[in-house]
Amino acid sequence: MARPSSPHPRAPRDVPTDVLAWRSNVLQHAGCEPRLAWELAGDGDIDLHDLLNLIDRGCPPHLAARILAPLDRPEPAATDALA
Repeated sequence: MARPSSPHPRAPRDVPTDVLAWRSNVLQHAGCEPRLAWELAGDGDIDLHDLLNLIDRGCPPHLAARILAPLDRPEPAATDALA
């Protein structure tokens, strides 16, 4: 299903480099592929705890990312091939 498009998509909140590396590492340890982990780690609008809770409950990382992706931006690129 296509996502509604916004005339003014919002850029993700900036994540400091040290936090980006930490978030990416946490996501990789939770089962995310490195590319997806890096992309999600850099998006300050995605709640890391919500993402990890979905993964802990058995949701595949790419699907958890798709569920939590903000509606005013495209889906994470790493999930495009899986959709």
